[in-house]
Amino acid sequence: MVVPFVKTSNRTNFLKNHDLMDSGNKPTSGAKHKGGSLYVVATPIGNLADITLRAIETLKKVDLIAAEDTRHTRRLLRHYHINNKMISLHEHNELQRVPELIERLRSGDAIALVSNAGTPTLSDPGYRLVKEAAVTHIRVIPIPGPSAALASLSVSGLPTDAFIFIGFLPRKTGKVKKALATLQHERKTLIFYESPKRITALLSRLIQTLGQREAVLSREMTKRHEEFIRGSLSDILAQLTNRTEIKGECTLVVHGFSGPEDLNMDTVRTHILEELRGGTTSISELAKRIATRHGLMKKQVYSEALKIKSLHDFMERD
Repeated sequence: MVVPFVKTSNRTNFLKNHDLMDSGNKPTSGAKHKGGSLYVVATPIGNLADITLRAIETLKKVDLIAAEDTRHTRRLLRHYHINNKMISLHEHNELQRVPELIERLRSGDAIALVSNAGTPTLSDPGYRLVKEAAVTHIRVIPIPGPSAALASLSVSGLPTDAFIFIGFLPRKTGKVKKALATLQHERKTLIFYESPKRITALLSRLIQTLGQREAVLSREMTKRHEEFIRGSLSDILAQLTNRTEIKGECTLVVHGFSGPEDLNMDTVRTHILEELRGGTTSISELAKRIATRHGLMKKQVYSEALKIKSLHDFMERD
């Protein structure tokens, strides 16, 4: 797809006066804003055509672009014939870079914040800069656009009325277990980010902790090899396990807990016993069915089923 070149006027005072780029709405908080403005600019998550005209204009007219990776952002700027100054702002230099950028903002400069893809500060650098700008009464202006989380949620077919953006889970096993334990009975739709190298490990952990849930894995969104894998967490894991290689950043949308508000384990035990009396031979299949029905971990139901089966067999012999 060929995207037309957008001709713009000179940069002088274009953004500082807020005449053309901003909505014209005045701040309602009562805070007096000082100096320049920080523009939080969303950029494409894959397809370079997915950028707003306002974002292009902003990147052309600011005094400086603070980019997560200047080499990556340069490709975007080159595509839209944007020749502007950049400075790096990433997780390894953010603490040192923020005071310098705040000083430039206070002196009246207009600065655009961009990440490698999507909306900045969502699992990307920039949070500290935005926070510091806000507390020092520097105007912070969103330039909305692409977001991998919302794009994936919008096509998931899972409930969208309430959701929680988890992003990337911690790396350490103990912290992962603790984080997932708090989500076991969360009814809102869950959105995770993960790298292709660790996506199968994430799916395995979710199955162990959350049980079987409906989910959608989005991979390479808006790109040539865009893919959406739908089904249970186990279905998705099985598909990925059979592949020799997984490419592209992954967004995983998972159905929230759908069991009863106050799950009584006596109810679960009753269902286990009913299935055992019905002639169910496989404890594993029984545990899977009941775990799915109640939104529990299969391991938890399996352990309970073994106890009940042992007692049931003993009573039958007696």
